[in-house]
This record gives sequence, C-alpha cells and structure tokens, in this order.
Amino acid sequence: MKNLIMKKRFLFAILLQFATVTVFAQSEKLPRIAIAGLGIESSTFSPAQSTEEAFHARTGDSIFSRYPFMTAGSNERTRAEWVPILVGKSLPGGIVTREAYESLTGQILKMLEENGPYDGLFFDIHGAMSVVGLDDPEGDLIKRIREVIGTEPLISTSMDLHGNVSERLAKHSDLITCYRMAPHEDANESRQRAVDNLLDRLESGKGKPKYKAYVPVPILLPGEMTSTRIEPGKSLYAEVPNVANQEGVIDAAIWIGYAWADEPRNHAVVMVTGDDKEKVENGAERLAESFWDVRESFEFVAPVAPLNESLDMALASDKKPFMISDMGDNPTAGGAGDVTWTLAKILARPEFKSEQGPSLIYASLPGPQLIKEAVKVGVGGKVSAPVGAEVDDRFAPPIPLSGTVEAIKQGDVDAETEVVVKVGSVHVIVTKKRKPYHHTSDFTDLGLQPKKSDIIVVKIGYLVPELYDMRGDWIMALTPGGVDQDLQRLGYKRIKRPMFPLDKDMKEPDLSAKMIPASDTL
Repeated sequence: MKNLIMKKRFLFAILLQFATVTVFAQSEKLPRIAIAGLGIESSTFSPAQSTEEAFHARTGDSIFSRYPFMTAGSNERTRAEWVPILVGKSLPGGIVTREAYESLTGQILKMLEENGPYDGLFFDIHGAMSVVGLDDPEGDLIKRIREVIGTEPLISTSMDLHGNVSERLAKHSDLITCYRMAPHEDANESRQRAVDNLLDRLESGKGKPKYKAYVPVPILLPGEMTSTRIEPGKSLYAEVPNVANQEGVIDAAIWIGYAWADEPRNHAVVMVTGDDKEKVENGAERLAESFWDVRESFEFVAPVAPLNESLDMALASDKKPFMISDMGDNPTAGGAGDVTWTLAKILARPEFKSEQGPSLIYASLPGPQLIKEAVKVGVGGKVSAPVGAEVDDRFAPPIPLSGTVEAIKQGDVDAETEVVVKVGSVHVIVTKKRKPYHHTSDFTDLGLQPKKSDIIVVKIGYLVPELYDMRGDWIMALTPGGVDQDLQRLGYKRIKRPMFPLDKDMKEPDLSAKMIPASDTL
C-alpha cells in the first residue's frame, strides 16, 4: 500500500511538471511581454549634454518598426501578447540631463504600471548611457522597473557590445546578450536572439536560468581598436558561439565596454547564462581568460596618424577616394560633432586654396546661422557665416566659412537642412544639427560624387560597411575631441584601477566567475 501511494505521488509530480512545462504551449493564453528601454552612448569627456528630444521616444505599436523580425504575422510577433511601452534611442552624444532621464524613466514606469501584469519584458538598451549626477543609469532603470513589475517576470536584456554591465544590471536581468560584431552588422540578429531566448524560456516553462556567471575584465579599449573585422577581436568573438551553443547554456557574451565615460562600471565584462553550472562557469572564465591573453594584440583597425600626416598620405595616394576618419569628434561614439579643429587645418593647407586643387569632401559641421544665409541666397550664391564650435570650442573657435553654395537639401524634422559650401577645392557639408554620414546617398543626395572625390574626411571612427566598401584607401586621424583615441589624455578619475592599457605593469587579475543570484531572490 505504501509503495502504491509513493508511485501515485511520483506520477502526480511528473504530470504536474509536464503541465507546467507546456502551460504556454498548450494554452490559448499567450505570455504577456512588455518592451521598454533607453539607448545612448554618452561621453562624459564632452561638454555636450543630451536632452529628452534626442531619444525620439516611441510608444505603442510604432515600437515594432524598430525590429525587422517583429513585423505583423512574424513568428516572434505571434508567440506572445506584446505590450510595447516606450523605447528611446539617441544618436551618441554628451551626458544625458537628469531631467531628460527622469522624464523618460517616469513615462516607462507609469505605462508599465498601467498595463501590467507581465510574464516577461524585453529590455532594449545600449548600455553606455551616462546621466548627470547618477552612476549606472541602466542599472538604476532596471531596478526601478523591477519595483513596478515585480521579480517574477523574466527580463531579457539586449545590448551593444560597447555597453557596460554592472552587477546591478546583471542581477535584475534574467537573460542578457550583446552584439558579436563591430561594426554592428548583427544588431538585429542580437535583438532577435534576446527575444527568442525570452520566448523559449517562457514557452518551455523553464523560466529563469539557474546560473548567471559574471566576470569583470580590467580592460578598457576604444571600439576602433577592438573591431571584429581583424585579429584578435575576430577570433575572440568567434569563441562566443562555441560557449553559447553548448547544451545547458542559454547565451554567452563579451562586452568591450565604453571607453569615454568615467564611472566604476566602465570596463570589459563576460557573462554566460544557463542551467548547467559547470558549463556556465567554465565558459565565462574561458572567454575572460581568452580576452585577457590577447590584450596586448589589440590595435587600431586601420593605420593611424596625426592629421597633417594623414593629409600628406591622401594627397600622395592614387587610390580614390582616400578616406580620413576624423576620430576625436566622432558623433557616432559620443563626440559633440561640432569641433572645428580638423576643418580649420584643412582650409589652411595651400593645396586646397584653389578651385582646381584636389577635391575634398568634409562631412560635416553644424552651422544653423550659415544654413539660414544659404537658404536666402540660394544655390550659386555666396555665403559667409560662422560654423561649428557652439558646443565644443575647447580645441578651436567657430570657423568663419565663406564660399559658394553648391547644394541645399531641405530636411524633415529629424534630418533638418543640409547645404554644401565650396571653399577652394573643399566641399564642406554644413548641417542644422550634427549628423553622421554613413551612406553613399548621404553624399549623392547633396549632388556630390563621393566615389570620384580625391579625399573624403568624415567624423567617424572605424568605417561603417558602406563607407568601407567605397574607400580607395583609408587612415584614421588622431584628432582631438570628446572621444579622443588617446585614452591617457582623457584624465580618468573614477574608473576602477588598475586598468589595462592605462596601467601596463598591473598584476594578473582574478578572472574567476562570480555567480549572480536570480532576480527573484533579490
């Protein structure tokens, strides 16, 4: 009789477990999943500040347009009842004002409270946001989200590999991943992986992973030195799927971190999540040790040189267009985008004084006053007005630009108006607001012929794919700005030390994995 009772209890336990595992798969009730997040890279070494407007926050169904894999009728879209809350993504820039952060955070929390309850949340962030007077904003945001939705819902966090993972962010995230490519050609693939991992854990009933291994790695390098196009980044990131694809492992990720902010969380991190403790722990330590072992091998993804030397090389080259990255004020990394130092040096060169000189396109500088004057005089008219250095005038003052208006493009609210002013043989693109130039169409829409130009100077770091494919040759110029590549010149005060490469004689770090507790135990 006792054995019969025990058998019945055993069978009941098996049936209960099976029912739990298949609760979402067999029920008409789909899991309710919210979508929320804020994303920006914020340089604390730039005088610029980012306001709420910069985030172009979307709410409701408009959020789905951010995700190509979430179109109506798609696999991911039909597997859950989605509750799109608010997602704001900004062009990289300066530190975010406290008012902007609190306003956007308040909106997210209010809408989450009004639309709950939830089984999960897709937390779509960048990971390198800095806020005036607040350390670790993403960690603060996810903690405040937990205070509204509770600790039971699964949160799947998707990040840029140049983001920062604090222990607080790791604790409140159940699933976490980041890009595996730089340039970020796998951005949408990574977000889709974060969503699929969340759906799989909810549908299977497995819920929160049993283990999260966290390894801080004391390395802080710029993205221009850690591209996955070249070694050692290429081979290092090739190891990630080998760890992630093991049975018992959900995902694995390496964060390079963000070099142009001065907080204790700014350093590299490795995380692995899963249900097999040994594989999770060993996988995290293996990736961290591989990263540390190749630290001395990282180098810039292209040749680097001072600006004058870069211009000399471009002028001597027969490979067109010769691309020069104006790295120090790169708006796609957090630069103010209006440092005039480089353009001033170019316009002072005698080679470009004549209209018959080597053709050079400079992209770009903000100059709202010149834009107004150019619109008044029209194409072919003469214009003279200051451009640049309204935000960051530490290295050079505004340039009094005088030349012929070659093109005017009236933009919408986001793009604003752009004009091309020719000064000697230099075609200067002037914008109403700072704007990165990534595509051939960014130039051709202004009547320019980038592929026929002798030289193109772009405020960027490593070239994005379209510019990379266009280049005849390429060099990255060591120019000043809020995202200066010479990290020693930045003057860190708050990052954890010792840190490679700032402290080259540092001792071997402890790279043993720290097991992060599940979010529902906090």
